[in-house]
Formats: sequence, C-alpha cells, structure tokens
Amino acid sequence: MHWLDWIVIGLYFVVIGVVAWWYGRHQKDSVDYFLAGRNAGWIVIGASIFTSNIGSEHIVGLAGQGAATGMAMAHWELHAWCLIVLAGLFVPFYYKSGVQTIPEFLEKRFSARTRWILSVVSLVAYVFTKVSVTVYAGAIVFQALLPDTFGSPQNAFWIGAFSTVVITGIYTVFGGMRAIMSTATPQAVIILFGSAVITTIGLSKLGGWSELVATCKANADNFALWRPLSDPSFPWLGILIASPIVGLWYWCTDQYIVQRALSAKDLATARRGALFGGLLKVWPVLIFLVPGMIGWALHTKGIIQLPMKADGSTIDGDQVFPTLVKLLLPPGIRGLIVACLLAALMSSLASLFNSSASLFTVDIYEKLFPGRSERHLLNVGRIATATVVVLGIIWIPVMAKVSGGGLYQYLQSVQGYLAPPITAVFFLGLFWKRINSTGATWALSCGFILGMVKLTIQAFFGKGKIENPAILAQIGDFNFLYATGILFAISAVIMIVASLLSPPPPEEKIRGLTYGSIHQVYGEEIRRSWDTGNKVMVAVILVAVLGMYLYFSFWLR
Repeated sequence: MHWLDWIVIGLYFVVIGVVAWWYGRHQKDSVDYFLAGRNAGWIVIGASIFTSNIGSEHIVGLAGQGAATGMAMAHWELHAWCLIVLAGLFVPFYYKSGVQTIPEFLEKRFSARTRWILSVVSLVAYVFTKVSVTVYAGAIVFQALLPDTFGSPQNAFWIGAFSTVVITGIYTVFGGMRAIMSTATPQAVIILFGSAVITTIGLSKLGGWSELVATCKANADNFALWRPLSDPSFPWLGILIASPIVGLWYWCTDQYIVQRALSAKDLATARRGALFGGLLKVWPVLIFLVPGMIGWALHTKGIIQLPMKADGSTIDGDQVFPTLVKLLLPPGIRGLIVACLLAALMSSLASLFNSSASLFTVDIYEKLFPGRSERHLLNVGRIATATVVVLGIIWIPVMAKVSGGGLYQYLQSVQGYLAPPITAVFFLGLFWKRINSTGATWALSCGFILGMVKLTIQAFFGKGKIENPAILAQIGDFNFLYATGILFAISAVIMIVASLLSPPPPEEKIRGLTYGSIHQVYGEEIRRSWDTGNKVMVAVILVAVLGMYLYFSFWLR
C-alpha cells in the first residue's frame, strides 16, 4: 500500500464519519431511525437497495466464482427482473399497509405467530450468514493487501475484521437509516467506478474482450452460463428452479432490502426507487464476475500468478480479487479500489445492522413491552444495533470455516434453504385469499426446520466427510438447487392442506392484503403510481437482462 492509497482511504472514512455525525443529531423517533422519516427520494432508495445488496462478499465472492466456475453464478446476478416484481406487485401492499417491517405485514395478513417466526428466522439468518460472510470477505482483502503491516497476514485478517465491524457499527448506531441512505449514493458511485476500473485495466493487460472470450473457449464447459443436467453443481434445470425462488424471496420479502422502499415519501417514489435499484443491479455480472474470469485468463497465460488452495490443485477463488488489486493497480487507484471494497462492506453491514435492529425493536421488543415512548424505542433500536455488532464480532473466529466451495456459492446455498417457505407463504398469501394463518404457520415452521436439517447434514455428511450412514451422505451431497425446489414444493403443499383443513380467514381481516382486494381499496392510487417513467425503467431493465442472457448463452460457441 502506497501513501496515496492511505490518503484516499482516509478521506473516505472522514466523509462517512461526518455524514454519520450530521444525521445522527436529527434522530427523533423510531420511524426516523429505521425508515429515515419516510421521506426518501427514488435515487437514494435505488442506490441504497444496490449498496445493501453489493457487499464485500459480492465483490470478493463473485470474482472467485468467475475464476472457478465462469458464468455459473451469473443467474443470481441477473435478478434485476425481481425488482420489477417488487415494484409492481409487493410495494403497494407494504406501503399502503403502513408497516415498518415485513414480519409486521405477515401479522396483518395472517397472525402474530407468523410474525414471530419470520422475525426469529430472519435474525438468525442475518447474524450467522450475512454478517459472517460479509466480514470474512473484507478481512481476507486486508490479509492479502497488508500481509506484514500488523506483523503477519493472520493479524491483518483479524484486525481488518474487527475494525470494519466496529467502525460500521458506530456509524450505524448513531446515524440510523438516514446515515445509511445518505451515504448510499456516493458509495454506489464508488463501487461502480472502482469495479469498472479494475475490469478495464484487467482487460487491457489481457488484450481485450476478444482475448478473454478466446481464452475461456478453451475451457468452455466450465465457463458456460448453462450447464447440462449431468453437471454435479449447476445443472440448468436446477438453476431454473432455485434461482427465481431465492431471488423473489431476497428482493421482494426480505427486510434487509424492502426496508429501503418503505422509507419513500409516497407510493410512486417507492416503486421508482425499487426500479432504479433494478437498473443498478444489471451491472454486477460485468464488473464483479467478469474480473474473476479475467484473473483466471491472466493466470492461464502466465501474466500473473493467482494463489492456489492448500492442496495445490485449484485456484483459491476467494483470493482472486485482492490479488488483482495488488498486482494490477497503480498507487492511488489501488486505494480507490480498497475504498470501493470498504464502501461495499460498510454499506452492506450497516443495512444489515439496521434491519436486524428494526426486526428486534418493532417485531419483538414492542410486542413484549407495548406502549413505550418513541424516544425509548429509538434507544432500544440503538442498543439492538450495538448487540448485533457484538454478535458479529463473537462470530468472527468461525468465519474462516464457512468459505467452503467459495463465499458466494456458500451464501446462495444457505439462502436456498431459508427462502422456499417464505417465498411460498408470501406469494400464495397474496394471490389466494383462502390461505390462512394456520397454513402459513405450518409452512414457515416445517420449511425452516427441514432447511436447517438439510444444511446441518450437508455440513457433516457426504463425499470426503462422514460417509456412513449412506442415506445421510446422499442427503448431504444432494444438489442444493434441487433441494431448494423440493423445499418450496413441500412448504406450498403443507400450507395449502393446513389452510383447507381449517376455517378461512374473515373477509374484513384480509381486506387490502390480497391482490384482488387491494385494487378494490386503492386501485386508482396504485394505477397513478405506475406512471410513464416507471414503465420506461421496466422496459430498460427487461431489455438489459434479456440482452445479457442472449449474449452469454452463446458467447463461447
């Protein structure tokens, strides 16, 4: 690291600190702290959705997947179309119901029991998957770029992990959602620009895009977007089943993302903000995944040397991005890219901390202790944020164990076991008024338990792990994509059967909370909010996603 790099990084932290201090002075109540006073504009909302999604695990993990599996994981990064579903279908329900959290919406549609289940599942998932993976990804960059600054690479890893969690926690505790959303736009610019720089320089070193295509053609089976059914990891049918289930859960029903749309000043702004997030979401394949393939091509040609795994057989994918930063970039630019990574890490963690605090405060604490003042709830929110920060720090010692076959693939497999029952409950609940709280409760409970059983068995049993009894080894090795589809089908069947075996929900309870009834109540306002500007953004997103699918489906032929 050159002194110019440190100056760039220092300036970034100064700006973040000033913003957190400035907005932290104006927190009046829990709506301010969790939803930025419900007064956000669409550009800020879209940028915040994008930066919340793009954490360090995306930049580091996607580059690793690009080097290891080519375009296989691109399907999860072409989910911009899911934000059309969020804006077109879900936002009117969330916004007009006046909720602060997604579990609160489930209580309105079903019951308090479903709210509790979703809140607990979400909190567990946030602390033990997203926090751990995000911080681990940031820490390995410190380990690669500052191997001797703190005495050893291992010390650099732990100091990087602790410092990013603590600094992000401080500005989230004091700044709340206003600070998160106010820093979102400059962070989005830094992330997009910094990643575009490393892509451009990498292609220049390689000899251009045509050289990348030619190099990848030599290994076309491993770099193709679509894989045959015989592929053990990414069969095309599994992709078609699992990717939409995970995408619709994450982008349309996860508090972590949807909370940004709920902060809008009106319904039209909320929908446009979600669509703007979709426009930004079109880019990750080109600026995060492609650099990994560039790194692999440079390594293949002997231009750079990528670190290998301990057995020496394959490239260590999670070291690809930090190696590219270290070997390709000049002083100053390197600092900018590290600031880019810190922006991704801190924005994603800050969103995670704030969402976790809102889930605890609104869905758990306020239910246990009703009637508390807004100032009291604001302080509880800050304490809850600090608690999540502490839990993230406690979880740091086991982060290195979760990287397995690559950070990004690990994250998607875990989400594939969490998403199915939630996706089933939301979609069936919105489109079929006969679905009741009994069905939703059984589906969420059984789906979550089955998903955790699969995840636990997968961690301990399978080829190269514990191979007896054989049935457990087979379950452990069963493809995570097909498992996602089976969990979704089981959850949907359980919900339908349990609902039909119990009384239907009263009409007055679900009025405005199902697809047919909301248009009876708010039809004119919903139609007005879907204006020409929103329709144009939808068209641009669809053309961009379709164009990328068409190109990368045939690019190696």
